[in-house]
Amino acid sequence: MAKNVLLTGGTGFIGKHLTDVLIENGFTVSILSRSDRKNTPSITYYKWNLKDNFIDRDAILNADYIVHLAGEGIVEKRWTKRRKKAILESRTKPVQLILSILKENNKTLDAFVSASAVGIYGAFTSQEICTENTPPANDFLGMTCQKWEAAADQITTLGIRTVKIRTGIVLGKGEGFLKKITPGFKAGFGAILGSGKQYIPWIHVEDLCQIYLKAIVDTDMQGAYNATITDNTTNATLSRILAHLYGYTIWLPNIPAFLIRLGLGKMSIAVLEGQRISSEKIQKAGFEFQYTDIETTLSTSLN
Repeated sequence: MAKNVLLTGGTGFIGKHLTDVLIENGFTVSILSRSDRKNTPSITYYKWNLKDNFIDRDAILNADYIVHLAGEGIVEKRWTKRRKKAILESRTKPVQLILSILKENNKTLDAFVSASAVGIYGAFTSQEICTENTPPANDFLGMTCQKWEAAADQITTLGIRTVKIRTGIVLGKGEGFLKKITPGFKAGFGAILGSGKQYIPWIHVEDLCQIYLKAIVDTDMQGAYNATITDNTTNATLSRILAHLYGYTIWLPNIPAFLIRLGLGKMSIAVLEGQRISSEKIQKAGFEFQYTDIETTLSTSLN
């Protein structure tokens, strides 16, 4: 009988791609959804509502694996006190509810795999290459990721293998990061943000989904793994490549950092700073990236 993988955030950009990968590899998929959706032979939908602290317990009890992808977008809205709370709770609260159902029903899993982010290392730009052993930062992004991962670590107290995938910018066709930034470039108004020296730790969505698949099936994987390409891509590099792919050279001046801060508030740090990230650990675990060149990756990801 096929093993079942339950996804939180399964209807999002990454979740949709991961669902296809899991089905192609012989799994059945369950997805937690706030709205009613029609089941298919391979996908079963269950209701959940975090505001009411509700998850259909059958979703948990029927799962062999759980992959936690859900979370409010980091750069969707200004970081007000209320928004920061929503960002944090959307990541930690699902795990707390899942943990309680597992405990109450003496239910075990083959593995629990949680998304995390390279933001755990903080928002800064330097030549340092962050590894999984780099100390977490005390800024908002760092603290959010620490609490996110701490929630996931509670699953290990039940004797369940737990893996945390620290992700950077996810590139792919039609959705995600590129959907937000390409309209301006496509219209001929692409520009570099701030100094442009901030690094862009990136990964293609297909590689990311293969990492999640590996985390599910590889019983040796446990703990945190960075999921980004280790290269020197900066905001300036990415911006110039995008402009080139749309047939022009950037002609606008860099958008000044103070204007970005004025428009985005504290959230501006997420686009004005960026660090280099090591992928050595996941590669030593046997993973091979298929998308390693930023220009090739962008050219195959544009609409």
